[in-house]
Amino acid sequence: MVRAPNVSACHFRMSKSNSIEMAAPAAGTRRDFLYIATGAVGAFGVAATLVPLISQMNPDASTLAAGGPVEVDISKVGPGQQINVRWRDRPIFIVNRPAAMLKILQEKQNIDRLADPDSAQRQQPPYAKNWHRSIKPEFSVLVGICTHLGCIPLFYPTPNAAQPALDWLGGYFCPCHGSKYDLAGRVFQGVPAPYNLPVPPYRFINDKTIRIGENPPNVQFDFASIQQI
Repeated sequence: MVRAPNVSACHFRMSKSNSIEMAAPAAGTRRDFLYIATGAVGAFGVAATLVPLISQMNPDASTLAAGGPVEVDISKVGPGQQINVRWRDRPIFIVNRPAAMLKILQEKQNIDRLADPDSAQRQQPPYAKNWHRSIKPEFSVLVGICTHLGCIPLFYPTPNAAQPALDWLGGYFCPCHGSKYDLAGRVFQGVPAPYNLPVPPYRFINDKTIRIGENPPNVQFDFASIQQI
C-alpha cells in the first residue's frame, strides 16, 4: 500500500489536498506544476530552464479530478529535454534520454552510488523493472515526488564537477534535504530518501503518444501497490 510521507518545508511541496505548492519566504502561493525543463548544449544540455507547457498537454480538469488516464504528446520533446504533466494531481516527469544519458545509467561509477540499482523495491510496474526503469529506454516516465518527505526534485541533466553535488553525473537533486537520484530515478546511497522515484502505470498509444495511468495490454499493475511515494 502506498504510504504518503509528511510534507516538509521546502521550495516545492505537495499540499494536504495533494495539489502542488511553491513555498515563498512569507506566504506560499499555489501554482500549476506544468512546464518544460529544457537541456541545451553540452553533452546533452545545460542546467534546465522552465518554459510554459503547450496547452494541448494540459489535461482536462475533469480528467484530473476523476484520476483517469492522461494522454501526452511526446513528439516535441527533444533529446535531453524533460516535460512535466499532472496525473492524479501528482507531477509526472517525462524525459527524452539520448544515448549519452543512457550510457551513464549503465556505467559502474553511477551504479556504485545507487541504493537500489536493480529496482528490487516495488517502486515500479513489472515492465519498468530494468536498468532504464521504463518501457522504451529513451523515454523515462517518473512520479516527481521525493520519497523522503514529498518535495519535488529538480532536474539537473548535465554532468558537473561541483553542482548540484560533487562529481555529478546527471539526474535529480532534492533541494530540501539533499536526496539524489540518477537519470532513471534510482536513489543514491547515504541520502535521506529511502526509495527510488516511483514509476506510474503507462503505455505507448503510438510512437508519439503516452497514456499515463493505464498499463500495456495484458499487464496488471496497481499503483497503490508500490512501496512508497
